[in-house]
Amino acid sequence: MQNPQLMNQLDVAALRRDFPVLDRTIYGKPLIYLDNTATSQTPSCVVDTIRDIYFHTKANVHRGVHTMSQEMTAMQEATRERVRQMLNAESTSEIIFTRGTTEAINLVASSMGDSFVDGDEVIVTVMEHHANIVPWQLLSRNKRVTLRVVPMDERGVLDLEAYRSLFNSHTRMVAVTHVSNVLGTVNPVKEMIAEAHRHDVPVLVDGAQAVAHMAVDVRDLDCDFYVFSSHKMYGPTGVGVLYGKRSLLEMMPPYQGGGEMIANVTFEHTTFAELPFKFEAGTPDFVGIAALHTAIDYMQGIGIDAIAAHEHDLLQYTTERMADIPGMRIFGTAPGKSAVISFLIGDAHHYDTGLLLDKLGIAVRTGHHCAQPLMHALGIEGTVRASFALYNTREEADTFIAALKRVAAMLQ
Repeated sequence: MQNPQLMNQLDVAALRRDFPVLDRTIYGKPLIYLDNTATSQTPSCVVDTIRDIYFHTKANVHRGVHTMSQEMTAMQEATRERVRQMLNAESTSEIIFTRGTTEAINLVASSMGDSFVDGDEVIVTVMEHHANIVPWQLLSRNKRVTLRVVPMDERGVLDLEAYRSLFNSHTRMVAVTHVSNVLGTVNPVKEMIAEAHRHDVPVLVDGAQAVAHMAVDVRDLDCDFYVFSSHKMYGPTGVGVLYGKRSLLEMMPPYQGGGEMIANVTFEHTTFAELPFKFEAGTPDFVGIAALHTAIDYMQGIGIDAIAAHEHDLLQYTTERMADIPGMRIFGTAPGKSAVISFLIGDAHHYDTGLLLDKLGIAVRTGHHCAQPLMHALGIEGTVRASFALYNTREEADTFIAALKRVAAMLQ
């Protein structure tokens, strides 16, 4: 077990005061929020940034010559630089703002897929979120593109030998999640990227479940694309990021047309703006983008390694105690997994477990978690999922375990 002193790296009591929602009660019980994989809560400093912009600085970005537009533009572009630093990207021209991970993947699938032909193949894994499956399938509306799927073992560890065997002359892309949103598996993406590059195949990494829990260096990984969402890393909703290698982004056609992404428009012909603006059609969520800067500062001010150690301690502490509950089935036991626990209690339906936990003030996620192919591989319809963040505590874990025991007794 992790040394309990690791908990002292974070002053969790002080950090919790940054999140007023944690003072809520649900059915008269103190809220215990364990749905962080779906979305994290937002600290006051991020909300304050949003409030201050709406009250003092809101003006559309770029092209405006007046002071407020210039100020807002500077704030948006400062966030682009902040994201570049966080990812260790080479240039801000490689940082594209989107509405979220889903749109970022759709952008790559649509734009890269424009050059795909009948018979081309995309390698994905059995544990992908629907957002990293369906966009590639949509290419088949106009051309026959096949998904090749990397299997996993009973722990939730990908079969890398099977992965290597999937490459052939038709392979055009690998799309893999960095961290499974169901199993918590941290995939060996650096090794997978190196293998793909031996076949001259680009790789997109879905980092939605990674960036709030570990340091990410896109140049060290050598990934071609990396995508994530603000709302899963203590930031506002409706903002996402696509990192892409400049050489690939320059070759890709625009994803959407409209304002901002153009250089010159006539009724006969349009030329497009330079990166990154070629992929940022229309008015962005410039308020949310500016607030993402605050969220990154908040997270990195605490320290990503300290956050990871705290969450890992909670993961081990909780998992060990859950094992003592009769009928407990935990899905995902990969070494070094992220702080996600998906489980079922005997044959009880996951919705029933989730609803009963909610009556006790505990927020968990139930269902297939937008990973139906993974559920089919596991032979189940869905799970209950508890996931931890920097503001969760051992005391909350104890309450969660006590609630699980009570629910298990009721359902069995």
